[in-house]
Amino acid sequence: MRFFDRSSCQFVIIAMMLASLSACLVGPDFNTPKSPQVTHYTKAPWPGRTVSAAGPGGASQQFIQAKSISAQWWRLFHFPKLNQLICRGIANSPNLSAAKATLLEAQEKLNAGIGNGLFPVVSAQLSAQRGSSAGFFNSNTANSTITSDSVPTGSVFNLFNASVNVSYVPDIFGAARRQIQGLQSQVMYQYFELRAAYLTLTANIVTSTITIASLHQQIRVTQQLIREQAEQLAIIKRQFELGGVSEIDVLAQQTQLAQTRASLPPLEKSWQQARHLLAVLVGAFPSDSHIIPSLSLEELHLPTKLPLSIPSALVRQRPDIRAAEALWEAANAQVGVATANLYPQFSLNGTYGKSNTVGSHVLGSQTNLWSIGGALLQPIFQGGALSAERRAAIAAYNQAAAQYREVLLQAFKNVADTLRALEADAREMRAQKQAELAAYANLNLVRQQFDLGGVSYLSLLDAQRQYQQTRINLIQAKASRYTDTAALFQALGGGWWNC
Repeated sequence: MRFFDRSSCQFVIIAMMLASLSACLVGPDFNTPKSPQVTHYTKAPWPGRTVSAAGPGGASQQFIQAKSISAQWWRLFHFPKLNQLICRGIANSPNLSAAKATLLEAQEKLNAGIGNGLFPVVSAQLSAQRGSSAGFFNSNTANSTITSDSVPTGSVFNLFNASVNVSYVPDIFGAARRQIQGLQSQVMYQYFELRAAYLTLTANIVTSTITIASLHQQIRVTQQLIREQAEQLAIIKRQFELGGVSEIDVLAQQTQLAQTRASLPPLEKSWQQARHLLAVLVGAFPSDSHIIPSLSLEELHLPTKLPLSIPSALVRQRPDIRAAEALWEAANAQVGVATANLYPQFSLNGTYGKSNTVGSHVLGSQTNLWSIGGALLQPIFQGGALSAERRAAIAAYNQAAAQYREVLLQAFKNVADTLRALEADAREMRAQKQAELAAYANLNLVRQQFDLGGVSYLSLLDAQRQYQQTRINLIQAKASRYTDTAALFQALGGGWWNC
C-alpha cells in the first residue's frame, strides 16, 4: 500500500517556495568602519631604534615599519624551554577549551537560525484507528472522508491516514535574514574572542617565564650577598675580639646582613607565586609546579628587530577591535529585525496525503487529501511595544558603536605606551649598567682604602649596599626590556593572521 506520491509532495513544496515574493531587507546595512586617519602612534617623532647598553640584554632594538609579525613570535627569544611551556599551555588551557566550545555553540546556533529562518518546515503524520461505523459517526475524526455509503452501520473498520504537512514563512522584509546576520556576527565575535584568549595566554606565559627567570636571578644574587656578608661578619667579629675594630662596626655588619636576609623572603614569595601562576597557565595545579623547568634570564635572547604595524593596519590585526566590530555589526542586525517586525508577516502552508479504509463488510477504499493556504498577520496595536523595541535596538547599536570607539582608542594607547616603554627601558638599562660599573669600581676603591685605614668600616658597608642595589636594579631593568618586548607583540595583535 503506497501512501505518498513523491512528485505530488515536491509540487506542494515548490509551489510554496515560488509563492515567496521577491524579498527586500529593511533596516540599515552595516558598513565596515574605516581605519582612523592616524599616521603615528605617538606625538613625538619615533627614533626608529633604541639605545644600547653593555652586556646581555643590552642590544639596541630596531623598529621596522610594516614588518610581518610571526604567529609564533615568542620563538624570537630563542628559549626552547619557553617554547615547550607555550605548547603545553595551548594544549591544556581551560580558557582556550572554553573559548573553542563557545565558538562551536555560536556556529551551531547560526546553523539552527538558517534552518529555521530560510527553509520550509516539512513534517509527516501517520495515524491509524479501529472502530465501528456507529462509533465513527459519533466521533469527529480529522481529515476523514468515510461516509455512511462506504461503511455499513455496525461494521468494524480500520482507518489509516498518512500526510505530509509543509509550512513556510517567506522572509519578505528580511527579519529572518537580519537575524541570521546577527548570528553570523556572533560567530565572528566568538572567533575573535578565541584569538584574543590565545594571544593573552601566550603573552602571559612569556611574561610569567620572564618574571620567574628575573626573580630567580635576584634570589641568586641576594643569596650570594648573604654568604659574603656572613663571612664578612665572622671576620669583623674576630677583629673585634682582637681589638682591631669597634663594636659599632660589628653591629653595622649585623644590621646589613639582617637587612639583606629580610629582602630574600619577599623575592622567594614572588618567585613561588609566579611559578604557581605559570603552572595554572599551562593547565596544571599549583601543587604540580615542579613541572616548571629551571628558568634563567641568561638563557633569553632579546629580539633586536621588532615589527611596527602602520596605524591603519592595526584595526584589522587586534582581536579585541575585531570582536568589538562584530558586536557592533550584531547590534546593527537587531535594528533590522526590530524594523522588520513592524511590517506584515506572511505564512503559507500545505498538506498532501491519503486516507485508506479497510473494514469487515467493505472493500478497501482510498482517498486523496490535499490543502494549500496562506495567512497575513499585520500588527495594528500592541501598546507601542514594537516601536519601543526598535528604539531600544537603535540605542544598543549606538552603545556598541561607542564601545568600539573605546576599544580602538585603548588599542592605540596600548601600542603607544609599549613603544615609549621600550625606549625608556633601553635608556634605563644603559643607566643601570653604568651605575653597576661605577658602584663596583667604587666598592673596590673603598675596600682598598679601608685596608689601608683610610676610610671607616661604615663607608665600606655603604659601598657594598650600593653595589648590591645596582645589581638588583640591573636585573629588573633587563627583565623589563624582555616583558615590554612581549607586550609589543601582544599590542600589535600577535600575528594570528599568519597562522
